Amino acid sequence: MTRTIKDYIIIAMKGMGMGAADVVPGVSGGTIAFITGIYEELIESIKSINLNAIKLLLKFKIKDFWKAINANFLISIILGIAISFISLAKLIKYLLEQHPILIWSFFFGLIIASALVVAKKITEWKLRSIVAMLIGIGIAYMVTVVTPAETPNAYWFLFLSGALAICAMILPGISGAFILLLLGKYEFVLSALSQFKLDVIAVVGLGAVTGLLSFSNLLSWLLHKYHNMTIALLSGFMIGSLNKVWPWKETLSTFTDRHGVEKPLLQGNILPQTFENLTGQQANLLAAIELAILGFALIIVMEKFSPESKE
Repeated sequence: MTRTIKDYIIIAMKGMGMGAADVVPGVSGGTIAFITGIYEELIESIKSINLNAIKLLLKFKIKDFWKAINANFLISIILGIAISFISLAKLIKYLLEQHPILIWSFFFGLIIASALVVAKKITEWKLRSIVAMLIGIGIAYMVTVVTPAETPNAYWFLFLSGALAICAMILPGISGAFILLLLGKYEFVLSALSQFKLDVIAVVGLGAVTGLLSFSNLLSWLLHKYHNMTIALLSGFMIGSLNKVWPWKETLSTFTDRHGVEKPLLQGNILPQTFENLTGQQANLLAAIELAILGFALIIVMEKFSPESKE
C-alpha cells in the first residue's frame, strides 16, 4: 500500500499513544496498537526483521532491506513512542502521583472499551474462543495479584527478564514494566539505566530484542492459524487487567525505592465509600465516573474512525 506523509504522521501519533500507555503501570502499548488498527501490521513488521532481511542489509541492498522490514512504518511508530516518552512521561507520572483516582478511572473506561473493540474482531464465537477468553482473563488477573518476587541479578535472569518484559509490552492488557516489577527487576533496571551500567543494559536489551523477534513470530503464526482464539485470548488479557487499574485501592504492603521513597508494593481493590472511610480522602466518585466515560468514548471514537472500521 502507498502511504503519504499524512499517513505516517497519523501512525506516529498512534505510536505516541502506545508510548503514553506504556508509561502507566499495568497499561500496555499493545492495547493502543490494537484499537487503532495497527497491531497486526506491527507484529508482521517486527517479524520481518529476520535472517533474510539481514542478508539484504549485509549485501548493501538498502532499498530492498528497507522495504522488506516495512521500515517507514516501524520508524514512524518508534518516533511516536520516543516523543511520547519524552513529552508525556513526566505529566502522566505527575497525574498518577497527584490524581491517581482520576487517571486510573480514565484508563479503566479506556480498557473496557478496548476489550469490546477487540472482541468485535472475532468473526465466529465458538466454545474454544470462549475458553481462550476465560484463560486470558485468568492469566492477566493472576499477573496483577502476584506479589513482586526477590530474584537473582545473574545475567541469565536479566536476559530472561528483558525477553519477558518486551513480550508483555506488545500484548494488549499486560504491561512490560509491571512484569519487571513482578520479577523483582524494575528498580534494578531503572538504577542500571540511571547509572549507565553497560553490562546490565546490554544483557536486558539483548533479551528484549530476542524476545521481541521470537515472540512476534509466534503471535503472527497464532493470528494467522487461530485468529478468533488469539483475539479472544488478547481480549481476555484486557478484561483481566482491569483488576490492576481499579481506581480505589487499599495499600497492604510497601517498599522503599532507590531514592528512599516509600511506595505501595501490594494493593487491594476496595469500594469508593470504603476508601473514604479508610483514608479520610475524597473518593471523587462523580469525577471518576465522568473520566471513565470519557476514556470509554475516546476508544469508541478512535475505533469508528480507524482504517479497519472503514473497510
